[in-house]
Amino acid sequence: MFGSRSQSPGDKEAGPSGFLARLRAKVNKGTSWLGDLLPGRKIDDELLEELETRLLTADVGVDATGAILGELHRKVRRKELTDVEALALALRGSLLEILQPVERPFAVDRERRPYVVLVVGVNGSGKTTTIGKLAHRLKQDGMKVMLAAGDTFRAAAVEQLTVWAERNGVPIVAQATGADPAAVLYDAMEAARARHVDVLIADTAGRLHTQSHLMDELRKIVRVMKRVDPDAPHEVLLVLDSSLGQNALRQAEQFSEAVGVTGLAVTKLDGTAKGGVVVAIARRFGLPIRFVGVGEQIEDFGPFSAEAFVDGLLRPAQGGTSA
Repeated sequence: MFGSRSQSPGDKEAGPSGFLARLRAKVNKGTSWLGDLLPGRKIDDELLEELETRLLTADVGVDATGAILGELHRKVRRKELTDVEALALALRGSLLEILQPVERPFAVDRERRPYVVLVVGVNGSGKTTTIGKLAHRLKQDGMKVMLAAGDTFRAAAVEQLTVWAERNGVPIVAQATGADPAAVLYDAMEAARARHVDVLIADTAGRLHTQSHLMDELRKIVRVMKRVDPDAPHEVLLVLDSSLGQNALRQAEQFSEAVGVTGLAVTKLDGTAKGGVVVAIARRFGLPIRFVGVGEQIEDFGPFSAEAFVDGLLRPAQGGTSA
């Protein structure tokens, strides 16, 4: 986990408690899985069927929804749930049972220098922003950070990453558009080692999980990294756009098969996404969820908390529209 540090008043909203409050308030802003479903209702088959429909439309998926509803049905038959408040608590417990095992914070092994984080994902998932915000957090924790511009295909990729490097005051290793990304990351690892960098965060070209030749290139990048450090990359962070729904499951599967994903960063949870895909991925893959994003600001990015996330999903309807 990130090391502790003293907070100034200006840091308050960006600190752990501030982010958890943001997560509760902003996840699926303007929506609620329960909403007006429970008040004044009695527990019957109709209510449970409507709850099942809501979970499915929230992208929880058939497998996870079946497991959750199966347990609720069993508790109803055993007369353990006597009112809708008890049903809501049971639903919360079922979600936490799925999500708490994947609440495993990102941790830097200070004995491994540089600690290499390879960031992967499709175009538009929020990779560059995630890298910039992660660099900010690490630097605040007193670590020496370097960025590597391994996306050499998209014309603006290097420029966008350079903006984040300058904003955070950290060095960046980059080459011209069209350069061999494996060579760029090899040079970056050598430079990070020479400059005694604590953490090297390496960007990669956004690619569709169905583009096999680009997935092969990711495998090549990993092989080249291992020439410098046999244990690298130490973290393979897959950035997933929560608005993609069940397609995010396929991405998690393909990227895991290609490069062995070790952690997830789930973005755009404040938007129109229902958020249930987080539950689906947790149940199916058990991959650690390192970070979540609930907005564009630096303080809208932080460690995943199962309790805060579930409380945000199940909070009373607050009206408004998604941001």
